[in-house]
Amino acid sequence: IEMDQIVNVNEFQELARQALPKMYYDFYSGGAEDQHTLKENMEAFSRIMFRPRVLVDVTKIDMSTRILGYPLSAPIMIAPTGSHGLAHPEGETATAKAAAACNTIMIVSSMSSCTLEEVASSCNAVRFFQLYVFERRDVSAQVVRRAERAGYKAIVLTVDVPKLGRREADIKNKMIAPKLWNFEGLFSTKVKPSDGSGVEALASRALDASLNWKDIEWLRSITKLPILIKGILTREDALKAVEAGVDGIIVSNHGGRQLDYSPATITVLEEVVHVVKGRIPVLLDGGVRRGTDVFKALALGAKAVLIGRPVVYGLAAKGGDGVMKVIEMLKNEFELTLALSGCATIGDITRNHVRTEDERLKSNL
Repeated sequence: IEMDQIVNVNEFQELARQALPKMYYDFYSGGAEDQHTLKENMEAFSRIMFRPRVLVDVTKIDMSTRILGYPLSAPIMIAPTGSHGLAHPEGETATAKAAAACNTIMIVSSMSSCTLEEVASSCNAVRFFQLYVFERRDVSAQVVRRAERAGYKAIVLTVDVPKLGRREADIKNKMIAPKLWNFEGLFSTKVKPSDGSGVEALASRALDASLNWKDIEWLRSITKLPILIKGILTREDALKAVEAGVDGIIVSNHGGRQLDYSPATITVLEEVVHVVKGRIPVLLDGGVRRGTDVFKALALGAKAVLIGRPVVYGLAAKGGDGVMKVIEMLKNEFELTLALSGCATIGDITRNHVRTEDERLKSNL
């Protein structure tokens, strides 16, 4: 299929399925256990309706915004996803170039196929680094210092993986643990999966299940970079994050890959936004596949959204050009949604532009 025949982001998933070995496609596309949260992440968006306003001058539309002071062409960032090398030989360097070309921020995963230095030197752009904390704190500290040296502008701490979620496709396929070049020589990343997946075996050996709120202070003590916490789903934890002095929150259920029957992120976004009260930016990932989804997230209080799987699918199907196409498609759809909702800028989006399922049910009573 030629690129100009692709009309929406969802079509890249089927192209990726055709392009990838089954083991890798299942690794990227799968979720935990019954995959309820995985499906719900997308379906929850479909239950939110618009209240579009008309007769607004929308000849000029400005989608641009800032995150932590850094300019973005639109409120769409690239979520941290691991092992891009399984999708395309150029791995994260191709993704990074696409992000740079689209004037957006890529969050580079700890589990990237390219080293964080390779990604940094591949092109000039604002990039954040996603961190897992390992039992060996010295290893995590070393990686944070390397990210700072390589010019990454923020650390995104993923907090929803004290243990790896149960991803049954990977267990069935005996998914091989991809090589983690960021940790080469820092600790042994070789594993023999006795039963289950290599990814699981590696995670259970390396990740620190004792990670807790006190460790935010530890992280702050080893870096000057702003810290965002990724993986918050409740008002209680959002409040603790603000109290811990973090610089941003990412409402995320790890793309439905961790605790199944976690709520869809869009359904808990408002609960988080309400307690944060604008003190720090709240971002959202999980299930964003349309420009309309981006608008809905912003109307419910997110500063920006992050896209994960669509980026990997674009990369697998068409390399860096595929990633660019995915971002551009979402931007174009978002721009159209703004126009058709009567918003000339992101600042014009209000809570009154959307109606959630709860509100519809209440009004029907």
